Amino acid sequence: MRSQSAPKNRKSKLQLIHQYYSYTGFYNFIWENIKKSILPFILIIGGLILIDRFVIDFNSFFSYITENYSAISIFSLFFTSESLLGLIPPELFIAWVNTLPNPFLNLSLLALLSYLGGCVSYFIGRGILSIPKVSHYLESKMAKHIINIRKWGGFLIIVGALLPIPFSMVSIAAGIISFSFRRYLMYGLFRFLRFYLYALAIFSLMS
Repeated sequence: MRSQSAPKNRKSKLQLIHQYYSYTGFYNFIWENIKKSILPFILIIGGLILIDRFVIDFNSFFSYITENYSAISIFSLFFTSESLLGLIPPELFIAWVNTLPNPFLNLSLLALLSYLGGCVSYFIGRGILSIPKVSHYLESKMAKHIINIRKWGGFLIIVGALLPIPFSMVSIAAGIISFSFRRYLMYGLFRFLRFYLYALAIFSLMS
């Protein structure tokens, strides 16, 4: 006798994935980080507006920067920052490229450098595995990121690329657990979307 067909109430793969992310708190994690990102974004944008109106004209300031420092040196500084824990807020560089010729072309270059900086962070994570003391130290300091990326994998990389979660930290954690680099490259492309969305807000405020 042929075996009976699968029960109609059997959950699909998509439903099982949804259930897994619900049970492991992924959706709550995203929501909490969205809430956390709203206030800093408002403060940064509001601060830029207030400084521009009452302290210094940003167009003049960035023009001074451009005249006295080469674009290569500024892009190099940004790349270094994005490779090492995002020490300088990318929003400042986004505002700067708006004062350059072909701002969207330069914005795309910023996004590419941020993406490549994440790749550097990924290989930093892979490299520290060969240094036991450093590896142990970072694993203890980044325990939360490592646990989360083991649970959620590529989805956490997407969230890190889009939200103000330190993308470099997520990238280092991905390297530490030897997450597939090919998949990392694919998920990390959402970094470009973040820069374009932020630029829409910042460019419109500076116009």
